[in-house]
Amino acid sequence: MTIEEVMERLAEMGTEQTKKTFLRHGAREPLFGVKVGDLKTLVKYIKKDQQLVLALYNTGNYDAMYLAGLSVNPKLLNKSTLQDWAEKAYWHGLAEYTVASAAAESNFALELAREWIEAEKETIAVCGWSTYANYLSISQDDDLDLDEIRGLLNRVEKTIHSERNRVRYVMNMFVICAGSFVKPLHDEALRVASAIGKVQVNVGNTACKVPVAEDYIHKVEQKGKIGVKKKTCIC
Repeated sequence: MTIEEVMERLAEMGTEQTKKTFLRHGAREPLFGVKVGDLKTLVKYIKKDQQLVLALYNTGNYDAMYLAGLSVNPKLLNKSTLQDWAEKAYWHGLAEYTVASAAAESNFALELAREWIEAEKETIAVCGWSTYANYLSISQDDDLDLDEIRGLLNRVEKTIHSERNRVRYVMNMFVICAGSFVKPLHDEALRVASAIGKVQVNVGNTACKVPVAEDYIHKVEQKGKIGVKKKTCIC
């Protein structure tokens, strides 16, 4: 498929209702309003052409950018492209999902997560915390720097309630991922989750809710899933 053909298909698949939902959550024009499930039907045609993937992200169209994230081969992404993607991720839907999942499965996951976490720009910092959280979900415990993760958990405990809005959200998710996916840090993450309690995030005029980390980790524990890794974090 060519970029023109893909954009035509996206235009046909979009609905006004889905578009309104995305706009209410923080997306902006241009976009068509294509449901993620419908986007996934195009992935098999896109993923064979990584130049097409890059072209889709560079359109600035939300649906095309999200489709790029679903179709990308993260191992083919270089650091400069990931940096560019992070800079263009203008709202949390792209920062927390599209960019973070691609970065987490790239060859630069930890390098970029560490850099981005320290960023002054909120969406970049969001990319950082979400990248590291996703990385925890797909990486074996023996490959993780447990001391570094402990340090980040302590940082969350001390600073989460004074952080920027969406950074609070992804910090909370980092605690959830540490407690759910990293078995050696389960107890420590659970302690931090208890300490931070309910995290307040302004989700705008939406029905979205912020999960209570302690409750979420306990639910994973009850299912016997602590330490069970994902095959992929791209979704």
